[in-house]
Amino acid sequence: MSEERGFVFKITVIGDGAVGKTSLIKKYTQGSFQKDYIKTLGAQFSKYDEKIDGDNCKLFFWDIAGQREFDFMRPTFYKGSKAAIIVFSQENSEHGKESITSISEWHDDIKKYCGELPIVLLGNKIDLVKNQNLNDNIIKKIVKQRKFLGYYKTSAKTGAGVYEAFQTIIKELYNKFK
Repeated sequence: MSEERGFVFKITVIGDGAVGKTSLIKKYTQGSFQKDYIKTLGAQFSKYDEKIDGDNCKLFFWDIAGQREFDFMRPTFYKGSKAAIIVFSQENSEHGKESITSISEWHDDIKKYCGELPIVLLGNKIDLVKNQNLNDNIIKKIVKQRKFLGYYKTSAKTGAGVYEAFQTIIKELYNKFK
């Protein structure tokens, strides 16, 4: 019998409150979607096992609360992160616009405590907007300036883009550490 290698990756998921961080993680790890919003208090984590090229990968998704009252806790929660996912809302609303404006703050915050690490950007809730209303030019400029690994339009409700987005960050980590 061949000996299997194993990897453990902590992936921090950040962004403003109510952008769908928890829902995206649940969609990827459990295939489920919960319609009712439940505010994350501090942080919660989900463990997910995945095999890549025969190697076992233990993924720990740290879902960090986006509300300002939890700012003081974040440095502790960021510790040990190998990658990050920044989530914003595609909703054509004040909340959606604010979450786009916050992308830079979230990136600066995690870089401050973790240095340079692979990051993907997820524009969530695409099921709630018409395609022509998406802020693609603004987002693509941010992705290029900040050297993010990629940008994905996602819907935790329908599952659109979720698998591809998570696989991008997971495969990046696997290839970096194998």
